[in-house]
Amino acid sequence: MVDNRLSEEHELLRDSVRTFARKDVAPVIGDYYERAEFPTPLVRAMGRMGLFGLPVPEQDGGMGGDYFALCLALEELARVDSSVAITLEAGVSLGAMPIQRFGSAEQKATWLPKLATGEVLGAFGLTEPDGGSDAGATRTTAVLDGDEWVINGAKAFITNSGTELTGFVVVTAVTGTRPDGGKEISTIIVPSGTPGFTVAPKYSKVGWEASDTHALSFDDCRVPAANLLGERGRGYAQFLSILTEGRIAIAALGVGLAQGCVDECLRYVGEREAFGRKIGEYQAIQFKLADMELRAHTARLAYYEAAARMLRGERYKKEAAIAKLASSNAAMDNAREATQIFGGYGFMNETPVGRFYRDAKILEIGEGTSEVQRMLIARELGL
Repeated sequence: MVDNRLSEEHELLRDSVRTFARKDVAPVIGDYYERAEFPTPLVRAMGRMGLFGLPVPEQDGGMGGDYFALCLALEELARVDSSVAITLEAGVSLGAMPIQRFGSAEQKATWLPKLATGEVLGAFGLTEPDGGSDAGATRTTAVLDGDEWVINGAKAFITNSGTELTGFVVVTAVTGTRPDGGKEISTIIVPSGTPGFTVAPKYSKVGWEASDTHALSFDDCRVPAANLLGERGRGYAQFLSILTEGRIAIAALGVGLAQGCVDECLRYVGEREAFGRKIGEYQAIQFKLADMELRAHTARLAYYEAAARMLRGERYKKEAAIAKLASSNAAMDNAREATQIFGGYGFMNETPVGRFYRDAKILEIGEGTSEVQRMLIARELGL
């Protein structure tokens, strides 16, 4: 029989992150959100807790845990706020994991200890202004000139790319032509502050207002040839593998938002009165909450299964896509219902459900749109 009970270590981690989210994040994140300000003190606190190093081996300065531990932390953070959760998710999944999975011994020694403690944040420069979901349409180029790469191009919607903690961006670039005539895509580490590397002003976004997102440009940006991450020409395969495991983490974040909607509504319906009764006594409200709990619960089971298959070394591409799709649907549906239950108060940005509503939509877009997830599932079915 399948046993979804958490280990003692995972339970302790979940409880500690839950306490941090409720006591440290919840009271202040609304102000950061309204100012569209990156919550550096909270990010540093997560670093001190070891959250950025959860799946990083101890010999590299991390906690020596597993990827599922990261997912549990993301779920608990997102129950309170998604901006903080996505900062952690991107910092680990898109920042540290490429270095851990594909980095040389020197690259790991240089970056992983700082990434694992949250002293430094890494970013992943994949999406381009004209690319969107077609990551293979990369136009950014990197030409080897002696012992340096010369990079030219642009990236869009890059998380954690312009904070005071950002140390580098891993950039996908066309480095040549494959024997079959296709693009040879490689990944290259570009440290922050490198001449020719420009971070545009932060975006004005619908949601995730307290997270950091920028467009990037590269104009004859030169970095050492040794900054090539992994094998030349394997960049496309590398970022596909990074995105596949990242979908499980994003699914956990979506589940957290969906469950956070349930949390807030349970509190509210026990306090709000209408027509002489607590609104939680009305069956219409009860049925809404039952459906909301159903969505969060089933989406959680989906990401649990995907994570379990990943940790067992089994194929999990389909399960990761299912988890991402199920959780983003659950987040969107629950955020809409939570806003409806709160009525006029749900339309106010000062309430958590107002933020949840604004934050949920990007989950159907970022790290693979819902349409891409359906395409991946269909392919795995042999269609």
